[in-house]
Amino acid sequence: MDIIAVDDPSDDQIREWHDVVRAAHACDHPDGPVQTLAETSARLLGQGGGCRHLLWAAVEDGMAGVAYLRLPNEPGRAGEIDIQVRPRRRRQGIGSRLLAVAADGVRAGDCGTVISQVFADAPAVPFLESHGFRCVLTMRELVLRMSDVEPGRLNGVLRPGPPGYELVRWTGTVPDALADGFAEAKVAMAELPAGEQMRWDADRVREMAEMVAKRGDDLYTVAAVRGDHVAGFTEIVVPCSSPARAAQYDTVVVPEHRGRRLGIWVKAAMLEWLRAERPEVTEIETDNADDNQHMLAVNEELGFHKRREYREYLAEPADLPSARG
Repeated sequence: MDIIAVDDPSDDQIREWHDVVRAAHACDHPDGPVQTLAETSARLLGQGGGCRHLLWAAVEDGMAGVAYLRLPNEPGRAGEIDIQVRPRRRRQGIGSRLLAVAADGVRAGDCGTVISQVFADAPAVPFLESHGFRCVLTMRELVLRMSDVEPGRLNGVLRPGPPGYELVRWTGTVPDALADGFAEAKVAMAELPAGEQMRWDADRVREMAEMVAKRGDDLYTVAAVRGDHVAGFTEIVVPCSSPARAAQYDTVVVPEHRGRRLGIWVKAAMLEWLRAERPEVTEIETDNADDNQHMLAVNEELGFHKRREYREYLAEPADLPSARG
């Protein structure tokens, strides 16, 4: 068994990587959405967004397992590890060897911490807990079927809206006039489990939108604006490869504007917009922290229902194994 770096994946390597991920997913989450080959390719080939990535594969008669490491360009921020092993090759030490190599990459990349997200009932839970990770966040994955959205419910939320605010919407990159205010609203997002906060400015929000566009996906944003301030916003991405299921990205209300139902207002406006603009979207998926009772209540009021639960694990680089012994 060899562990090799996949520095510039070929088409054949991308297909084989995708086959590993698909096999692991089919075993662990047979009722969940399946990642497409195009999505796998975009993930392995894409760079930017203030991050870079490193890839490894465990090879023996083809790929038996894979490891993806996302490294931030800014020293001290959290990295992210994702390890997948073919079900028939599990319990042979493959995951441990991949983790050790990736952990050396974490330390070389000067990460403050590293995170890994897994579903709460996945075999990865005991694996991570036995290799230096601790659970720092529990999330609920929620789904909204567009057919369950009642027009009367949306009308009741949207009309009239909170006094003193207006709704502004755009596709792709934020308009220049709102770029700084949008970045400031992004800063209002909750801190990450690692105790750090994302550094947002106008250039970064533009870069993130450009990343979505390069994948071929469509980014929709609805914002609540007061004067020249973005008081809150919500984002939806419609994937080009599977437009029936849209993904909720950020929903934020700036602290000084909370308590006015801006969160549900912008989300209801987004649903109304998507229904008219993208009728092929049949579902929207999102997730919320278990302790975010306000946003859970907002999503429940709009018709979202819980599908499954996942956890975010965190480790200090010094606590992880090393391939160097």
